[in-house]
Amino acid sequence: MGGTTGSARVGGTTGSARVGGRASVGNAPVGGITGSARVGARASVRPGLDGPESPGSPGRPSLERSKAAKKRRRANILTAAAAVVVILLGAGVVGGTYFFDSVELPAAKTEDQSNVIQYGNGAPLAKIGDQNRTVVPESRINKYVKDAVIAAEDQNFRDHHGIDMKGIVRAAWNNFTGGATQGASTITQQYARHVADLKDISINRKLREAVIARKLESQYSKDDILGLYLNYVDMGSGRYGIEAAAQGYFGKSTLTPINEKNAVTPYEAAVLAGIIKQPYPDKISKGFDPTQNPTGAKDRWEYTMKAMLGLGAITQEQYDKRVFPKPKPRSASTCKTCAADTAVGMVIRHVRAELAAMGIDANEFERGGLTVTTTIDPDVQKAAERAGSRSSKTSPMNGKPKSYQAAVIGIDPTSGRVLGYYAGDDPTGYDYGGYLSDDGTKILGGQSPGSTMKIYTLAAGLKEGLSFDSIWNGELKRPNGKEINNAGADPGRICSGKIKFCDLETSTIKSYNFPFYWIADTIGRDKVISAAKSAGVKHMFNDDGKMIDLTKTNASTWGKSFDNEVAFGQYRVVPLEHAEGVSTIVNQGVHHKAHFIKQVKRVNPETGKTEVFGQDKAEGKRVFDADQMSNLTGVMKKIVQTNNRNLDNGREAIAKSGTWEFDDEKDDDVGSGDCWFVGGTPNLSATVWVGGKGNKVELKDNGRDMFGSGTPARIWEKFLNEATDAMNLKKVDFPQRIPTGDPAKFGNGERPPAPQNDCALQLIGIECNGPGNGGPGNNGGPGNNGGGQGNDDQQDNGNVGTFPFNTTTPGT
Repeated sequence: MGGTTGSARVGGTTGSARVGGRASVGNAPVGGITGSARVGARASVRPGLDGPESPGSPGRPSLERSKAAKKRRRANILTAAAAVVVILLGAGVVGGTYFFDSVELPAAKTEDQSNVIQYGNGAPLAKIGDQNRTVVPESRINKYVKDAVIAAEDQNFRDHHGIDMKGIVRAAWNNFTGGATQGASTITQQYARHVADLKDISINRKLREAVIARKLESQYSKDDILGLYLNYVDMGSGRYGIEAAAQGYFGKSTLTPINEKNAVTPYEAAVLAGIIKQPYPDKISKGFDPTQNPTGAKDRWEYTMKAMLGLGAITQEQYDKRVFPKPKPRSASTCKTCAADTAVGMVIRHVRAELAAMGIDANEFERGGLTVTTTIDPDVQKAAERAGSRSSKTSPMNGKPKSYQAAVIGIDPTSGRVLGYYAGDDPTGYDYGGYLSDDGTKILGGQSPGSTMKIYTLAAGLKEGLSFDSIWNGELKRPNGKEINNAGADPGRICSGKIKFCDLETSTIKSYNFPFYWIADTIGRDKVISAAKSAGVKHMFNDDGKMIDLTKTNASTWGKSFDNEVAFGQYRVVPLEHAEGVSTIVNQGVHHKAHFIKQVKRVNPETGKTEVFGQDKAEGKRVFDADQMSNLTGVMKKIVQTNNRNLDNGREAIAKSGTWEFDDEKDDDVGSGDCWFVGGTPNLSATVWVGGKGNKVELKDNGRDMFGSGTPARIWEKFLNEATDAMNLKKVDFPQRIPTGDPAKFGNGERPPAPQNDCALQLIGIECNGPGNGGPGNNGGPGNNGGGQGNDDQQDNGNVGTFPFNTTTPGT
C-alpha cells in the first residue's frame, strides 16, 4: 500500500502489525498486550509445533503423515491466523488515524421510560411508553448490583480502556478450538453498540463499535459508563434498565443502600446480572429470565456468584451461604396498558394536553419517567360508563340505535377535578366529551347546548339586576318581524294562557325561549357570552362552523359572530367546557378550572429522588354573586322536582334540561338533534349530552322525539345516584334562596288585568287572588300555573340551516 497509516493509542501498551507488502498499519496499544504479526506472503508458523521441521533436523518425522495430522495442522494454522486477525482488528485497524478520526462519538442517549398514569386513589390506570424503564443515577445504585453486572459481563471493566484484548484472545481461542462460544464485547462496547445504533453484524460494525468504545472511555469515567449501561440494558419480561428489573423481579429498588431493609441482596443482584447475557429465549437457548427458565438462570447465577467472589465483591462466607433467591412470579394481571384500551383511556389525551400546558411537551412525554396521578375516581368512572355507554345493560342508552352517542361528565364543583369521564367506548376514537384530537392539541367540534345555555343568560341578567318576577310578553316578534319559537308550544297554553305577562321563573322552569331572547337584547348578548366565559366556556362555534376562542376575543368579535339566540343555546360549545360552567353554577358562582391531573411526579436524573413537578390548586375564583346564585339554584331545584328526577336518600339537586333541533332538509319535520340534562348536587356536578355518533341524527325516545327531560335526564339521575352512593358523599343542601333583582327594571310584558274584588270569598273575609293564582309577585312557580307545556318536553328554538354537522362528521 506504500505508506504508513499512522499510530493511535487505544489501550495501554504498543502492538505493531504489517499487512500485505510494506504497508504499516500503525502502532496501537490495546488492552495491555504487546504483539507483533506479519500477515501476507511471508507469514510463517513457528517450527517445532505442528509445522514441518527443517530437513536433517533431529527427530524429523516421516514424510508420510496421516490425514488426521494434516487436519490438526490446518486447524492450528487457522486458529493462529484468526487470533492474529482479531488482534489486527482490535489493535491495528482501530489504531488507524484516518478511521479513528472519521468515527464520531454519538451523544449519550436519554433513555425512554414508561409513564405511569394512576387513578386518583393511586391505582394503576395505564402505563404509557414502549419501554418499562426507570432511569436512576449510577451513584445511588446498590453496590452489589454494580459488582454483579461487572462480574457477569466484563470482569476486566475497571482495567481496560474500552476494548478487552485478553477477553478477545480468550474468546477467539475458545470459539476456534471448539470450546464454549464466548463473546468479547466489553460493557463499554455493548453501550457503544446501543448508543450508535449499530445493529448489523459485520466487520465494519465491530470496528466502529471498538472505536466508539475507546472514545467513550476518553470522554466518560468508568462509573458514568456503567451508569449509562445499567439504565439502558434489556432485562427481559419487557423491562429495561436495572431499576425496572429489580422492581419487577424482586419488588425492590436498586436505590436502597446495601444492608438496609428491602435492599437488593448480593444473591438477587447476581440473578439480575445473569439475565443480561440472554434475556429472552431463542431456538438454541431458553435464556436466563428466572421466571421463564429457572434452571438456566440458576446456572448463570452460580457463574456470576463465583466471579463476584473472585473479584472480591463478596466474602467467602457470603458465597458459602448462597441460596438462589425466588423471584416474583409472572402475573397475567401485571399492568402493561391497564385501562388504556377501555373507555377511561380517553382521559389520557386530556392528561397529555394538561402536561403540555405545564411545560412537558410531546418529546419529554415520550422520554417518560413521569408518574401522573389523575383526578379520576374509579367508582365515579364506572358509574359514568354504566350510565352512558350503550354496551352497559343498565344504561338508558342500551337498545338505542348504534348511531346514538352519549357523554357523561362528573366534576367535583369545589375543586374542578374531573371524577368521571365517559366520552365514547373507543379511547382512540372521537372524544364526544372534550372534542379533543388524539394528540391533545386541537379542539375539533362541539354541540348546541339548547336551553342549558340559559343558566349563563340568567347569571348575566341577575348581575344586571334581573328578577325572576319580571314579566315578559311571548307574542312580541323580533325586530325583523320573525316570531320567537317556543318549541312548538301552543301559544294559548303558554304560561297557562298568560303569554303576554309570563314571569321569568315560570319561563325558566318550562323552558320558554322568548324571555331569554329579550334579556340578551336588553343587556347585550356580549354579557351573556361573558358570563359563559367566566363560568368556564372557552370556545363557541358560529353559524359558519368557525370556532371562536372566547379567551382571545372580546365583545366586538362576539357581536359579529353570534346573535341573540346565543341566550338559549343555538351555538355549539364543547361539552367538557360546558360541564365546567355547570360546576361553577352548582358551586354557587365560584369557578374552578376543570382538570384531569391531580399531581405529577418525576425522578430527578441527578439525585434519583422523586420530585413533585406540579399539582392542582385548591383555591377557586368567585365570578358570580353568592346571593344571586342562591336565587338561580333555588329555581333550578324546582326543575328537578318538575322532571321527577329527585335523587336517592333525599339528596338535594339542581338541574336544567335542553334540546336543540335536528333540521332535515329533506323533510319538513323538525326533530331533536342534541339533548342535554345538566346540574348536580353541591359535591358532584353532572353534565349529560345525547346526540349523533358522527353525523347528527334525529333522536327518538320510544318512537317520539327525544328531549332533555327524557333519556339524558335518566342517565343523569342514574349516574348521580350510583356515584354519590359509591363515594359515600356527605348529604349537603344548597344555600337557602335569597330573591334578588328588581321586577320593574326588566321585562316587556303587559300588566295582567286587575283582580276582581266582588268574588264570593270576600263575604267570609278571604282575599281573592289574580287570574290563575300564579300571577306576577307570586313567583309563578310550577303547580300554580297548570296546563303548561313544561318539563322541557319540547324542542327548543332552532333556525340553524347552516349547521355544519347536519351532513358531516363532527369536527370535519
